[in-house]
Amino acid sequence: MRLGSALLVLLILGFAELRKARPGGGRGRGRGRGRGRGRAGTVKRFAADCKEYFEDGQKHLDCQDRQLTAVTMGWPEDTVHLLLARNKIQVLRDNSFSQFRKLKSLDLQQNDISMIEEGAFNGLSHLTTLLLQHNRLQVLTEEVFLPLPRLSYLRIYDNPWSCHCHLDSLVRHLQVPSNRNLGNYAKCAEPANLRGQKLKKMKPELLCPELQENILKEPEDIPQGPIMAKKHPDYITTCRTYMFPKPFLDCRNQDLKNVPADLPSDIVKMDLSKNNIKHLRPKEFVSVKDLKFLNLSSNNLDRIDTAAFAGLLYLRELDLSNNSLRYFQYGVLEHLYFIRKLALGDNPWICDYNIHYLIYWLKHHTSVEYSGLVCSSPPEFSGWLVEDYVKTYNADCPKDILLGQTDPAQELNAETEEQEKEVLPRPLTGPKKFEIIRLS
Repeated sequence: MRLGSALLVLLILGFAELRKARPGGGRGRGRGRGRGRGRAGTVKRFAADCKEYFEDGQKHLDCQDRQLTAVTMGWPEDTVHLLLARNKIQVLRDNSFSQFRKLKSLDLQQNDISMIEEGAFNGLSHLTTLLLQHNRLQVLTEEVFLPLPRLSYLRIYDNPWSCHCHLDSLVRHLQVPSNRNLGNYAKCAEPANLRGQKLKKMKPELLCPELQENILKEPEDIPQGPIMAKKHPDYITTCRTYMFPKPFLDCRNQDLKNVPADLPSDIVKMDLSKNNIKHLRPKEFVSVKDLKFLNLSSNNLDRIDTAAFAGLLYLRELDLSNNSLRYFQYGVLEHLYFIRKLALGDNPWICDYNIHYLIYWLKHHTSVEYSGLVCSSPPEFSGWLVEDYVKTYNADCPKDILLGQTDPAQELNAETEEQEKEVLPRPLTGPKKFEIIRLS
């Protein structure tokens, strides 16, 4: 009896312990799932701050203009193109991007970056494009780029480079012949005797004059006095360059009076709108042969020379709206073989004989979509579509002066006069008679 009672008590106690263990395990699993949802939610909330999209099958993460001060964990690790322009990043620490093993392009321009640790780009073995222009970098060593074996496009201009001994390894790295697209246009900011010299072209020996006893005896290597400004503005100091999703040169609203000189040859889109470019001279765009989109609107442009668009074989869209154009000189559009869209609105088009070339060209290029061709003057045609004006140009002329048409009555009179001339004898002497024919 006692043995049975003892066994019954043990069974009751075991059953109670089992019930306690089950709810505990359930609560533990519940907490685990809660933490998992929290982490997923964090990623989603952070991803919502940036714009994630695909182009050509590659993931782009656009985190521009987000007031970011550092790269934060939790971004999609399969990102291929990362855009971090116009933030507040000051320092790039070691392994800042090591999670992005597939990254091919990294845009860090227009931040406040003044320091990059040597291991900042660790893990980016597939990176080909790095944009660091418009920052506050003064010193950088070659070691920073060692983790980037495939780097083929580097932009570091518009940084206050301090051209002293500590920049020697970077300068020599940029000047390796195979690195022809690394560091173009970057210039020394100090010391004064090297200010304005390009890192790609300067002599590395000039960085450490104390090690070269005779370096100061070569005045041809050291510019004397201030460097004179170019007649045309340099696009490096006036424009912004964006490489993704397409190479884009943004020169809007920079008070430019001429097309910038030495334009980069690889750009596909260029925006020169809202400047003060009044005259396009011959071959202004000959260096940008791959250009497909050109915006010249809102420039008060009133003159385009015949060869202004020479070389733009692949241009697809041209915006000339909101300017002061009155007509096109003959031949202005002849270089635009593949143009598909012309924006011509808000120009004071004069409807006279000079406008005929433009309509003639459009008539023979039926695939071109155009808009905004409205007569501004003379007053009798103001508000007319230019093509309607051209259609009425010949319609208003008398029928008897149209090419290839004559009046039957005039033909009959001419035949009668010819017959009379054959019947009547001609005088032997006397003044010659002249017939006056009015030409139409």
